[in-house]
Amino acid sequence: MSTKTGIEVSIAIGEVVKLTDADVIAAYPITPQTHIVEHLAELVSNGELNAQFIPVESEHSAMSACLGSAAVGARTFTATAGQGLELMHEVLYVASAMRLPIVMAVANRALSAPLSVWGDHSDVMATRDTGWIQIFTENGQEVIDNTLCAFRMAEDKRVLLPVMVHLDGFHLSHMIEPMLLPSQEEVDRFLPPNQYPLPLDPSKPLAMGDFGPPIVYTEAKWAQEYNLLNSRSTILEVWKEFSKVFGRNYSPVECYRCEGCKVLLFTMGSFSETAMSAIDNLRNQGIDVGLVRLRLWRPFPFAEVRNAFKDAEVLITLDRALSAGGPGGPVSSEIKSALYPLEKRPKVVSFVGGLGGRDINVSGFEEMVKRGIEISKTGSSKEYEAFGVRE
Repeated sequence: MSTKTGIEVSIAIGEVVKLTDADVIAAYPITPQTHIVEHLAELVSNGELNAQFIPVESEHSAMSACLGSAAVGARTFTATAGQGLELMHEVLYVASAMRLPIVMAVANRALSAPLSVWGDHSDVMATRDTGWIQIFTENGQEVIDNTLCAFRMAEDKRVLLPVMVHLDGFHLSHMIEPMLLPSQEEVDRFLPPNQYPLPLDPSKPLAMGDFGPPIVYTEAKWAQEYNLLNSRSTILEVWKEFSKVFGRNYSPVECYRCEGCKVLLFTMGSFSETAMSAIDNLRNQGIDVGLVRLRLWRPFPFAEVRNAFKDAEVLITLDRALSAGGPGGPVSSEIKSALYPLEKRPKVVSFVGGLGGRDINVSGFEEMVKRGIEISKTGSSKEYEAFGVRE
């Protein structure tokens, strides 16, 4: 039976990885991810987790070590943040293309320069096209639940893809929250042993992911894309099974007080919970507005996004990353692309804010909604609004 406890979210991730009986953890410490792998190193050192902890010299090496361990069939976990995620960037493509079921927690962090250790979504947006399944979380319970689900998704023989679980740096990674930690019996019932179907074998040497001439490269990439898109059904199946075992539900797109609303606010990550309070206040003020939150970032949930916004007249989006020189924020761009086929589309007003760890409080979200409604009526000379920037 699950145990209710108050614990730091990063420590809770380590506890859940222990319950999965992971075989290999290869990681390099970087703020604000460090507590995750420090705790796992402690669990291995104390004999509480029978795993190989590989203290590598960089994040590039961490992901490279994960390639090898996953390829021989070992249940593999790592964690990183910000600049570390970018240092392993080229290896991320290899993990997905080679169909290796690695699970990685990413404590999202702003990218330099200027140097920042605080959280935003610039690191994840830089890796959106690497071929990984990617999930966003809003609180500690969602982090540990989806870390557990990530192993089940990644290792399913119909998927065999790496999974990132995103949690906002500091706003979530370092928070102490009451959470339900699953028991070993519950985890064993939900997560079967890893049985990678194509493990490397020294007695049968072969090459993986090596030179691909033009005659095969396009077909290989299309097969990878086809598999990522088809993973969606298994992801939904895993979340459904998780609900049966643990009683908590997850969906690619989740709504809060959206029914019948012509104005919708769109968010992702831990700021969504603050936005909920703003929605409550605005409803009390007579403003008919709801909140839509994105949980599944890749594969992108086109059908769910279109269904969530099909009756809306105004859609106000918040990006916590800037697409430099582009149309404001990357999430807003993808939302507009997803809505394009609809004959009736809402007016999209894009905001970029919460960069480099800057807070957006309840009143800030209220102001964003009111400003967004006004812009939808009057128009704006800008492609997007920069919210929370000091004038």
